[in-house]
Amino acid sequence: MSYYPPLPPRPPQRRQPGPLRSLGLALGAVALAALIGVGFLVAGVGQSNSNSLSLSPGGSSSSSQTSNQGQTQSLDAGAVAQKVDPGLVDINTTLGYQQAQAAGTGMVLTSTGEVLTNNHVVEGATSISVTDIGNGKTYQASVVGYDRSEDVAVLQLQNASGLATITTGDSSKVATGDAIVGIGNAGGTGGTPSVAAGTVTALNQSITASDESSGSSEQLEGLIQVNANIQSGDSGGALADRNGQVIGMNTAASTGYQFGRRGGQSGTGGTGFAIPINQALTIAKQIAAGTGSDTVHIGSSAFLGVSVADAQEAGPDSGDTQGSGGALIQQTVSGGPADQAGLAAGDTLIGVNGKTVDSATGLTTVMDSLHPNDKVTLTWVDRTGQQQSASVTLAEGPVG
Repeated sequence: MSYYPPLPPRPPQRRQPGPLRSLGLALGAVALAALIGVGFLVAGVGQSNSNSLSLSPGGSSSSSQTSNQGQTQSLDAGAVAQKVDPGLVDINTTLGYQQAQAAGTGMVLTSTGEVLTNNHVVEGATSISVTDIGNGKTYQASVVGYDRSEDVAVLQLQNASGLATITTGDSSKVATGDAIVGIGNAGGTGGTPSVAAGTVTALNQSITASDESSGSSEQLEGLIQVNANIQSGDSGGALADRNGQVIGMNTAASTGYQFGRRGGQSGTGGTGFAIPINQALTIAKQIAAGTGSDTVHIGSSAFLGVSVADAQEAGPDSGDTQGSGGALIQQTVSGGPADQAGLAAGDTLIGVNGKTVDSATGLTTVMDSLHPNDKVTLTWVDRTGQQQSASVTLAEGPVG
């Protein structure tokens, strides 16, 4: 959209996708800029930490599932991959206006190009290019909708027909000890999908995903844990059983999306998590039906044009003089909706359309319920402690 001020061009670089939260000023591993959702990323502006999203596992195996002894014998991972590969796609995204790039995986649900993937694979994208493994063709794609809280998104490929689709299994029947194969675009390199064999080690796992750059966080629940070497770029790819049926969607560690385990240990190196396919498909069907909710966003993303942090963590210079929380404005996009409303760095946003904003995550949640061209009233506390309000029309921004 032309209302964004042009940013200095940089050579295209590739980084692995992370759920670049819609609030936040972040430094990626290669310090790339991107404008996303209600916020924006600008390399090297006022941030000392990197754009890392830590995942802290918690929870335990479901007591209703028992270990499947005898199921852990070796399986032919190559044969499984041959069945699954034609229904996969490589997803390449452009993030923001400096041509930063990210890559991930998706799974084809319909022959006309409906694709299931992780929300964090496409979050922050201003354009999405998808290469179908089955026919080798490349398509432009749009986001039909997403559920940030479940890390699920659905894409629609343009002018696609006759695509091979994945065959799904029943994830409610998965048990610990089951042999599995993780298949995807490991490393974001494209080409023949990567294969990682292993077993299911736990069920019903919970992971807290927190973005250090924005202060926002989400908790993913009910996940399948595996000992396969799921890598960055595999996100959105298939977790398949020995019959080639997809029983989960990989949620991989990647730049900006790291597994932070207790004791400071990394969650990579042979441990991975996947969203059960039954869970993912339930959300995908809701998105395809165009049915929005408190967590499911349909269509384009609204853009406010701020980067924020939790006010209570921002220190004494925050406008949050009463210690009541809110989203501390770190920076605004010049000419963006927040800037037009009069917000500035150091102000604390405390409400949108009468809904309380108590944190960076709270602002993300409110923005997910809004759409471009919605007129909203913003309420904030300025740096002098005075409460202000103004009405503004939201713009259209990058995904999420």
